[in-house]
Amino acid sequence: MQTPSNLTVLRIDASARHEGSTTRQLTDDLLDALRGRHGRLSVVTRDLALSPPPLLDTDWIAANYTEPEARTATQRTVLAYSDQLVAELMAADVVILGVPVYNFGVPAALKAWIDLVARARVTFRYSENGPEGLLNGKRAYVVLASGGVAAGGPTDFASGYLRQLLGFLGITPVEIIAADQAMLRSDAVSQARQRIGELLPATAA
Repeated sequence: MQTPSNLTVLRIDASARHEGSTTRQLTDDLLDALRGRHGRLSVVTRDLALSPPPLLDTDWIAANYTEPEARTATQRTVLAYSDQLVAELMAADVVILGVPVYNFGVPAALKAWIDLVARARVTFRYSENGPEGLLNGKRAYVVLASGGVAAGGPTDFASGYLRQLLGFLGITPVEIIAADQAMLRSDAVSQARQRIGELLPATAA
């Protein structure tokens, strides 16, 4: 990772809500805690609710699996948005994902973003020893919010999936900050804030 004064953070917001979004509020808190530990940050924000990524289609798949030097101008255009997302991810030292749990899993817009950045020979590769992530030297924070699903429980298909996916790309460690079961308990957000404080304790003045 780069020196603290030059820390680059990629923030991905996946909540369809803006006002009253728990994940957006907690991600703001997490960024404040990172600034408290590392000083000034360079933050790149990708709001998937404002600009949903396109879904993969036949043209994208054909372009992606064509050798780079053999791609046509049209194929390069098809991959241009994906290339931009990958470049943002590669440039980041820290990745923050704000993830509400929708129907036991991740929002569709986040899955679409994942499909555009998880690219063989670009962000991971297959070697004689199996798959190998190419995005080493980064860490990730997943800010998770749910109404009824318990984080890490048998019906949580979001946090385990994201830990697997990020690790597959070479991004470790992955820290889960959960404000879960908010419809069932009143301390969900406060416990998530406590977790942020544990992960990034304030430095002494």
